[in-house]
Amino acid sequence: MIATPDRTPLTREFFNRPVLEVAPDLLGRVLVRTTPDGPIELRLTEVEAYDGENDPGSHAYRGRTARNEVMYGPPGHVYVYFTYGMWHCMNLVCGPEGRASAVLLRAGEVIVGAELARKRRISARNDKELAKGPARLTMALGVDRALDGADACAAPDSPFATLTGTPVAPDQVRSGPRTGVAGDGGIHPWRYWIGNDPTVSPYRAHTPRRRRT
Repeated sequence: MIATPDRTPLTREFFNRPVLEVAPDLLGRVLVRTTPDGPIELRLTEVEAYDGENDPGSHAYRGRTARNEVMYGPPGHVYVYFTYGMWHCMNLVCGPEGRASAVLLRAGEVIVGAELARKRRISARNDKELAKGPARLTMALGVDRALDGADACAAPDSPFATLTGTPVAPDQVRSGPRTGVAGDGGIHPWRYWIGNDPTVSPYRAHTPRRRRT
């Protein structure tokens, strides 16, 4: 007899913990995104932790701004930012209110609604690439700045998503430096992924951007 997957929504208490505890505990969990076109379910396979004002790699390192305001709010909310003038990236706020820590969702496996994700990710060569990277993930899910501040713990009324399911076994979790983070922030092994999972994005060290002359 096949066991029924756990679909109990994650609570606010789940996110009200230190970011380095929450981040690896998200691996294997399922993000359920409801859209007008239908639901999409994504199994998380790669994340990164950002520890607020203690972390040079975090948007909150230099304090509170209009851009990072959601990071200082209650845990379990969605922080969406726009980067390089092209891409959206999605994070889940964790820790106590006012602490400004969050987990970046870097990659996942689309397990329900792949036909919807394919329409948004027409350049993907196969389904393993639909959400292989943080910008691809938000494109596949139809996430943009309109969802910044959405409550992921407000199921079934959340305009964003519900997170459910059980995590992978600890021996499947790998960790290493975060992708593209410069300076002192680049040394922290705060990127977590499921070992040997084909949907995990490739690691890239920080490369300084060249100034136009």
